[in-house]
Amino acid sequence: MTQTLNVDPAELAKFSDLAHRWWDPESEFRPLHQINPLRLEWINGLAPLAGQRVLDVGCGGGILADAMARKGADVLGIDLSSKSLKVAQLHALEAQTPGVAYREVSAEALAAEQAGSFDVVTCMEMLEHVPDPASIVRACATLVKPGGWVFFSTLNRNPKSFLFAIVGAEYVLNLLPRGTHEYAKMVRPSELAGHCRAAGLDLQGTRGMQYNPLTRHYWLSSDTSVNYLFATRKAAVGA
Repeated sequence: MTQTLNVDPAELAKFSDLAHRWWDPESEFRPLHQINPLRLEWINGLAPLAGQRVLDVGCGGGILADAMARKGADVLGIDLSSKSLKVAQLHALEAQTPGVAYREVSAEALAAEQAGSFDVVTCMEMLEHVPDPASIVRACATLVKPGGWVFFSTLNRNPKSFLFAIVGAEYVLNLLPRGTHEYAKMVRPSELAGHCRAAGLDLQGTRGMQYNPLTRHYWLSSDTSVNYLFATRKAAVGA
């Protein structure tokens, strides 16, 4: 029986059309380049990446996957956008990034193939773009080893987030292309926490991400009302 892919074709087309611009720090992906050092250091601070086998789910053009590999991890980035993966692979070759590989496969399919294979799994800025985020969370939980870490980042769903992440970022400040996010697909922290608990992941910490449009400065904080990150851990065997 053919499994239906957990992907929105319109979302896939949206990012495929922009694929050639992934590594332009002044392109539509500028916010990802700007927040990447923040999320990288937060991940590395909780789960030191050197020598670890890491999976980046929904890796896009490889901005985070490449950075984690440069921290000494053995990284596999997966995505369903062929164009984005080709850009990621080309960048890895040009930048001579060691220890990073890319593959076109869904998280669910890889979970069926390589359960318990990764020390760290990251899934950043992706849950708000798929039809069934709970399925992605379950796959990430399956893919990580007992005792391993799973990191998520996504957008909260509330009036403030609508104002800041859609109206402000897409229509006023033009930080992102219009239509990048759909309000109905945003994920409240309580919802994500529920998905994590159901998948056997214990929440270890949360951080919010804020932005000052005057200084163009991003920083991590305790305010999870718009952008937020989750650090979760799978129980160790015998724990």
